[in-house]
Amino acid sequence: MAEVVVVESEARAGELAAGSILDLIAAKPDAVLGLATGSTPLPVYRALAEGVRSRGIDVSSLRGFALDEYVGLPAGHPESYRSVIAREVVQPLGLDPHRIHVPNGALETISDAGEQYELAIERAGGVDVQILGIGTDGHIGFNEPGSSFASATRVKTLTAQTRRDNARFFDSPDDVPMHCITQGLGTILRARHLLLLAFGGGKADAVASAVEGPISASSPGTAIQLHPHATVIVDEAAAGRLQNLDYYRYAWNNKPRWQGL
Repeated sequence: MAEVVVVESEARAGELAAGSILDLIAAKPDAVLGLATGSTPLPVYRALAEGVRSRGIDVSSLRGFALDEYVGLPAGHPESYRSVIAREVVQPLGLDPHRIHVPNGALETISDAGEQYELAIERAGGVDVQILGIGTDGHIGFNEPGSSFASATRVKTLTAQTRRDNARFFDSPDDVPMHCITQGLGTILRARHLLLLAFGGGKADAVASAVEGPISASSPGTAIQLHPHATVIVDEAAAGRLQNLDYYRYAWNNKPRWQGL
């Protein structure tokens, strides 16, 4: 069972997640982070940047792998995930950009880009903590409903719903790419710690399905139930459909603090 932590605000979720990650970096300076994009992880990245400064943590050896990338967007496009990661993670935290990797969405090399990304993660020793959001249809990364739990990094066709959800980042819904390259569910499950965050009532059904629903490829987020160390941090609204909410609160309030997340 995933550990579920309900917090009062997005800012508090960011602080809690960042505290755990900062402790990891302090103990393992060359730790490998799995980096999600979108609005959900922003509180984590803001809290990480503040914690790096206030605690004086050396991040020069920190490594990272982004979850996904659009196919066919120029690398310098402001909404390419390479640009987003640089803007929201690398620059605020002062990371070495050469140590932060993003799947290659260039059309010229897309046929073997997934295999190359899997090899890079393997050579880095695997991901220590993978930050995740969840889509309204239950996708994690860009693993849309129907994705295999054994899937590796590969090209996927985005659903119409995902393209609509992401249209807010583009000038027009038609500008949202049709294809992406994403870490697979099997890739994600190999990370040593999964840290999934969700905020707002619009995510409540997806969170309830991921945490408590039957394990099914139709709801990719349910893959977290197969992981030995998965933490779900949600606000009150996103927790609104959880049947065992009282137990999750009880377990968190009585957890030995030395265990951390």
